[in-house]
Amino acid sequence: MGQRLTQIATRTGDDGSTGLGDNTRVAKSSLRVQAMGDVDELNSNIGVLLCEDLPQGVRALLVEIQHQLFNLGGELSIPGFELLKAQAVVALDAALAEHNARLPGLQEFILPAGTRAAALAHVCRTVARRAERAVVALGGQEPIKDGPRQYLNRLSDLLFVLARVLNRYRSDGTVGDDVYWKSERLGQADAK
Repeated sequence: MGQRLTQIATRTGDDGSTGLGDNTRVAKSSLRVQAMGDVDELNSNIGVLLCEDLPQGVRALLVEIQHQLFNLGGELSIPGFELLKAQAVVALDAALAEHNARLPGLQEFILPAGTRAAALAHVCRTVARRAERAVVALGGQEPIKDGPRQYLNRLSDLLFVLARVLNRYRSDGTVGDDVYWKSERLGQADAK
């Protein structure tokens, strides 16, 4: 791993370049830096979600995801290096199965809405999808391991499921629901 920061304002990026973890410099517009930035933005948005009232299990899961996203970003910052282990993807699969099993099946599309926590989870989901696209684009130009792409793909699915979980969660014990899309086509079919 590269050197840890001891000084934040180095001014070395004033020329439009940035340093990677292996001490090489690349343009801030590079696909690698774009992917790193999207992962950082995702991690920051999860930090905002963690400010909400959440079930304890969801909170612990999101904290672990933040650590794994830091590993993923570190891996992206050092070409050829692996920090994100296969077990991280397996853990997301297990969490996805666990939380999805408790939810009713979807009969309609849902809107990215509901409680503030659920809406924030949907924002995290969309940022995860963007980060995944950035990692896929990077992989089209440079060799990267499968873990980052797989992790972001599973994570966006999990964040969708967690948004549904959070729409049902109420600290007072009552149960909420998703916000369903009102399709004109489906509305016409129901009227017949």
